[in-house]
Amino acid sequence: MLELEEQMKIIKKGVAEIISEEELRDRLKRSIKENRPLKIKFGMDPTAPDIHLGHTVILRKLRQFQDLGHEVTLLIGDFTSLIGDPTGRSETRKPMTREQIMENAKTYQEQAFKILDHQKTIIRYNSEWLSKLNFEDVLKLASKYTVARMLERDDFEKRFKSNTPIYIHEFMYPLMQGYDSVALGCDIEFGGTDQKFNILMGRMLQKEYGMAEGQIAILMPILEGIDGVKKMSKSLGNYIGIDEDPNNIYGKVMSIPDELIIRYYNLVTDVHPDRIEEIKAEMEKGSLNPRDAKMALAREIVSLYYGSDKALEAEENFKTIFQKNEIPEDIEEIAVESSILIDGRVWLPKLLTAVGLTSTNSEARRMIEQGAFRMNGERVVDADGDVEVKSGDILQVGKRKFVRIIIG
Repeated sequence: MLELEEQMKIIKKGVAEIISEEELRDRLKRSIKENRPLKIKFGMDPTAPDIHLGHTVILRKLRQFQDLGHEVTLLIGDFTSLIGDPTGRSETRKPMTREQIMENAKTYQEQAFKILDHQKTIIRYNSEWLSKLNFEDVLKLASKYTVARMLERDDFEKRFKSNTPIYIHEFMYPLMQGYDSVALGCDIEFGGTDQKFNILMGRMLQKEYGMAEGQIAILMPILEGIDGVKKMSKSLGNYIGIDEDPNNIYGKVMSIPDELIIRYYNLVTDVHPDRIEEIKAEMEKGSLNPRDAKMALAREIVSLYYGSDKALEAEENFKTIFQKNEIPEDIEEIAVESSILIDGRVWLPKLLTAVGLTSTNSEARRMIEQGAFRMNGERVVDADGDVEVKSGDILQVGKRKFVRIIIG
């Protein structure tokens, strides 16, 4: 194991809050002295199957703990997902079926192991213990916390004041998550800053159930999306998916505001904290162009999921498209049924939707009118007219989407 201060430097990189840092130092000292790994827990409810960079903030930190020699448990909340975490919700979540939950969990694990060391990761499901609690056990658990304290939680408080219904089973969620920590006997639990209430519940319950020390909470920031404003979210369209094409990942990273460069370095890469400080200082002095720092960041992120060769290919593709204003050579070919053509012509929004560049005709019309569409390198802004098309024509929407059409 690395010595204490080096471990602390790596652990604290990008972290929002540690409760408490003094306790973490003490446990790390004991861990080093006894050559005993700390037990780390990260729980996730598989309510959605896809992972984007926002999700990797915690997964990347867990991998760092693994590399430091500690033990990581990825806890799948197959039982808690039946309720749904009320955190940040203004209304009750709709329940999921067990089939949906397990299918999402399978996909989530496959993607998580692009970051975590499969051989060093323990997978557990909280149905192992929560489904076995009898009603007496549940009442005993519920007796550990008061309704008044529960209503101090921000989202519950807002719903209570606005007369929005809060159901009793929702109060059980943080107690169930806290009980997971009792069952696992973990030293540390990870979560986003929005999980502070739930994680501290686990810390309290461990002591209530006779554990001498409660778990340490390590809270990670919520990552902003490529718009630089809102939380990264697939529904907002400001996300970078780790399963996306390397060219898309590279191009999206290059689109983030300069103000987020260091934040992304800290939260979604394994670059050493000392090197990140050097990059920050060089940009502040003007000796490093933010564009070059961002290109290095994009290379780093693509390399994490696809390797250095693919990262360099993505960089060359980016340079070809954006710096040289050329059309890339490697473009996906899409067959277009001749039946949609009339005398070799087609309504442009219908064509864009048919080849998958847009999801609807209305979206296609909007992109065209905004000047985001090019055909064979030439901008087209008339969304009402028909265009003549032939095999080999290249369609482009935005900066990264290209297709070459083949008339079937």
